[in-house]
Amino acid sequence: MRLPPQDYPPRISFNIVHELSTSDKAYEINMTLPAVENMDHALRKVVILVALANLAYFFVEFAVARNIGSVSLLADSIDFLEDASVNFLIAIAIGWSIKNRARVGMVLAAILLVPALALLWTAWQKFNAPSAPEPWLLSMTGFGALIVNVSCAFVLARFRHHSGSLTRAAFLSARNDAYANIAIISAGLITLSWNSGWPDLIVGLGIAFMNADAAKEIWEAAREEHQLETQLPKA
Repeated sequence: MRLPPQDYPPRISFNIVHELSTSDKAYEINMTLPAVENMDHALRKVVILVALANLAYFFVEFAVARNIGSVSLLADSIDFLEDASVNFLIAIAIGWSIKNRARVGMVLAAILLVPALALLWTAWQKFNAPSAPEPWLLSMTGFGALIVNVSCAFVLARFRHHSGSLTRAAFLSARNDAYANIAIISAGLITLSWNSGWPDLIVGLGIAFMNADAAKEIWEAAREEHQLETQLPKA
């Protein structure tokens, strides 16, 4: 027996279903955009603050390093200047496309090598006659740098997976600097009982190695982002 026409189940064409599905996806994407923009805005404020803190302590550490003839403090002061540059660049590049962020990430990786190269030149000059820096000033300046870097790493930690290689650059830089500052404090304490410039020189070389390793990690992260961009379908 044939059923009346009104008893047939309603049929929705494929085009209507497709339009509804596309509309829902667009709505979800639009709903996530404000969250991403808010995160970008918060990150920009944080990296600018971190950049200013690094720039301020650069002048402090550089002055002390020149006064007491410390290789490790000189290297670390240059590193503070590099960190300030990195974070200012990140503040500019936030919200850019994956491809442009990857390019900036590669530039930042190169910037991270600058303190290492400067330190190697200074260390080479100190190898023949390594003079011991004033140990108390060395340790106390290193302790001040540790406070700055731990604070920066703490505020950057929750953003380290946001904006790809850019925030990874800032977080790794602050984290590595904190390790370097502990080594500087230790070099000052060792120099108290052993009046030699070798602890200061060895720590300086360690800082150069950590900067080179961080540059390698950031370069690899930037390359992954660049490869991801090339694999995405063109609009």
